[in-house]
Amino acid sequence: MEKPFPHITCAVCCKPYNDPRILSCLHSFCLQCLHHEIERRGSQQMFQCPICERNSSIPLGGASVLPQNLHLAFEVEVAGYMSKMEGARQLRTIMKPRDPYCSQPNHEDNELIAYSTHKSHTMKEISTVAKNHQMEITGARENAKEVVTKLTGAMFENKRNVLQVEVSKQTASQAINQAFETLQQTLEEREKTLLSGLEAISLSKITALTLQKENFEKMVEDISHYTDMACQILQTHTDYEIVALGGLIATELQAILKRVQTTALIPNQHSNITVSVQTDDFIRQLLTLGNWLELYPSPSSSTWITTSVARVGTKYHVTVQSKTSKGEEYPHGGVEVKGEMRSKTHNGAVVYGEVEDHRDGTYTISLTPQTAGPHQLLISMDSQHIQNSPNHLDVRPKHDYNTLCNAQQVIQCSRPTCVAIHDNGDIYVGSGFNCIYVFDQSGQLKNTIGSNGIGDGQFTYPSGISIKGDVLYVADLANHWVLKMTSSGKFLHRFGQNGSGRGQFLSPFGVIIDSTNKLIVADKDNHRIQIFNESGGWLLTIDGKGSGNHSFESPQGLALDSQGNIHVAAQGSNIIKVFTKEGVYVRMYGGDPKGPSGITIDDEGYSLVSVRDGNCLSIYDPEGNKIHTVGNLKNPYVLQ
Repeated sequence: MEKPFPHITCAVCCKPYNDPRILSCLHSFCLQCLHHEIERRGSQQMFQCPICERNSSIPLGGASVLPQNLHLAFEVEVAGYMSKMEGARQLRTIMKPRDPYCSQPNHEDNELIAYSTHKSHTMKEISTVAKNHQMEITGARENAKEVVTKLTGAMFENKRNVLQVEVSKQTASQAINQAFETLQQTLEEREKTLLSGLEAISLSKITALTLQKENFEKMVEDISHYTDMACQILQTHTDYEIVALGGLIATELQAILKRVQTTALIPNQHSNITVSVQTDDFIRQLLTLGNWLELYPSPSSSTWITTSVARVGTKYHVTVQSKTSKGEEYPHGGVEVKGEMRSKTHNGAVVYGEVEDHRDGTYTISLTPQTAGPHQLLISMDSQHIQNSPNHLDVRPKHDYNTLCNAQQVIQCSRPTCVAIHDNGDIYVGSGFNCIYVFDQSGQLKNTIGSNGIGDGQFTYPSGISIKGDVLYVADLANHWVLKMTSSGKFLHRFGQNGSGRGQFLSPFGVIIDSTNKLIVADKDNHRIQIFNESGGWLLTIDGKGSGNHSFESPQGLALDSQGNIHVAAQGSNIIKVFTKEGVYVRMYGGDPKGPSGITIDDEGYSLVSVRDGNCLSIYDPEGNKIHTVGNLKNPYVLQ
């Protein structure tokens, strides 16, 4: 009987090879057959090949250590697959669509074979089984397509990363070259400085020694001159001449000799010029200069800071902080950062941002929206979105304050003294009736906070309000303190008392909270601004009782611009003065003769200033120029 697939049949067991191993004669046999033959023949070191009868040595580890014939093993696998395919073809030619098919799992033949007599087995029509297999194949093919798509994307990213590696390599190479060029320039400049210093020192020494030498020569010359005169007089002159000139000559010689005695006769400068250029430590540092950063910015960890509102035609800034995958700030620049603003209307118009790399791990992206409406803000780092990108951005029309006029009354409140607006739109209004009213955006009263008194949570005259999140600060002008409460009116604590010392107040007025939760208070009758931490601890005073640019009187309203600068509405000085958060004077504007009482600044940098005694509202552009006035107001106090 002819063996099936003779080229893959073992000469010992006459079956397809099972884990074929190669002898030194290059014939192959099943590993199990070799074990049996070696055990049967009783020789563990030598084995006679059943085909060529040549002896082959067996390694100490036995037949398992012999090399595997991978080619034959692959041929066996292919032959098995082809055998099943042939069986399937034969089956397709003899079976009809409605013939029964044994679907019993783990069938003993483990092949695609139809049975008509397996009554105890689960039987299905061959067409149904084929359809199920067709669905499985189709599903597997679709899954394969998805995998191929993912692999294609991965290959693209891989290729992009290869290109990025080249770009990064070039950037790093430029950084290295620049660093060493700078180092070389610095060394050359230092060399020039040292040589110039050496020249100056040597010139100074030579000049001093030359002057000393000239002094010595002058004294020698004077001594020689007078000694020559003395000799001449003694030899040729009469006694009368000796008496007349001798005393003068002797006096001059004595003076010269005395001058010599008081003059140091050693060089007034050391000849040595010693310089210390300690290069050992410097060279050791140079040998370890530069290192490869193991961590790199991770887009998924990097963050950005901005506001959710932009204005048409006004530059909108985004600050990006690159971070590593561990969430640590990455202190270097050089990462590819991009930003774009995409309109959700207007056919998806796109504005691309200008990126400034600050080389410290932070980037500023500037975009100028051209259309109003909802937008998407997309920030990417190395072509991958960073945290919270894309994000919604509301672009509003540019303010036109020239059309601003008296609006209708929204809230009816008796004796309003101050106002603040919560992030949720609620309006907090301080009242001369010693309480704070809370209204919704439609003007409906929601809550009343506080009552008349000096106890916890009570007011005598609330003169300033500032609210951020769940924290509410209230300045009490008559009690000379500031209260900290929750937005619902729960008392937390208070600080300050009547006085002029640090942390004390004399009629506190406007209050405002900055981006770091510091509280800024206008200490009106002390003519100063005080800054406190969240707990009421004093941090800084901007004293207006000085002279020049720092002087101001009776500050009432306060506002912060986008740079964090403090704008002070100084009613007593009829001016708006601007200071940094550190108290450094920046500029001034305004100059209304009636005196400003309140101020607020919009997101474009326009200042709206209430002028109480002038019964009007003055509007200034970001440069401090007045552009519009709204009149016929009644005692406008503060703004928000």
